[in-house]
Amino acid sequence: MVVESVVGKFIGEFLGTMALIVLGDGVVANVVLNKTKGNNSGWIVITTGWAFAVAVAVYLTGWISGAHINPAVTIGLLFDKDPFPVADVPVYLAGQFLGAFVGAVIVWLTYYDHFKETEDPALKLGVFCTAPAIRDIPMNLLTEIVGTWMLLWGIKGIQDTHNELIAGSPAGLALNAFLIGCLVWSIGLSLGGPTGYAINPARDLGPRIAHFVLPIPGKGDSDWGYGLIVPIIGPIIGGILGVLTYNWMVAATVL
Repeated sequence: MVVESVVGKFIGEFLGTMALIVLGDGVVANVVLNKTKGNNSGWIVITTGWAFAVAVAVYLTGWISGAHINPAVTIGLLFDKDPFPVADVPVYLAGQFLGAFVGAVIVWLTYYDHFKETEDPALKLGVFCTAPAIRDIPMNLLTEIVGTWMLLWGIKGIQDTHNELIAGSPAGLALNAFLIGCLVWSIGLSLGGPTGYAINPARDLGPRIAHFVLPIPGKGDSDWGYGLIVPIIGPIIGGILGVLTYNWMVAATVL
């Protein structure tokens, strides 16, 4: 079920993306900021926290808006065999980017004292948005394309009625959100090393804007030279390719 009203769709995407960022950026803050209970607990904790964040966000608002919570999903589905309505795209994108910004502000307030206790500006920026382990824009862009390609290809597979044990029943629909979280976990563990796997333009840009405007002591630069290219363009291209790949696969194999 997806609600029909424009306001309802906006609210669903706003709240879903806000929840995603509160839990996703929240786990990063817990790991990288000084004097937290989870300080230095590592990549496994970050990827697990993000996976659960995605699953919870989909459970919260999937029945309202379909819980795209990601412009790469919304734009990618424009190229589906049953395309997403073009008229709904501005509503979804507005909800996603605004929800991501507000979610990041909530994380900043939650970890307010710990930002003051952390000296490294790169760690502070890393709470909000992604950065490359090795800065190589073309290769970083390719990494985000590949990661988001797997995301949309995987989502299409999880939700397809050809998976009879999953789709077509209330239990199956409830399981989908958990499996999408597992998919994001897998992407983070397998493909997240080079860039931190934004795989979501709103997840990166909304919090990056929050980092830019918030009065965070010693925060340093927001790195717009990277942020306006790799985590925005890469996921959009990858999302489209993921949808097209799944549809081609079905057309080529199912009689």
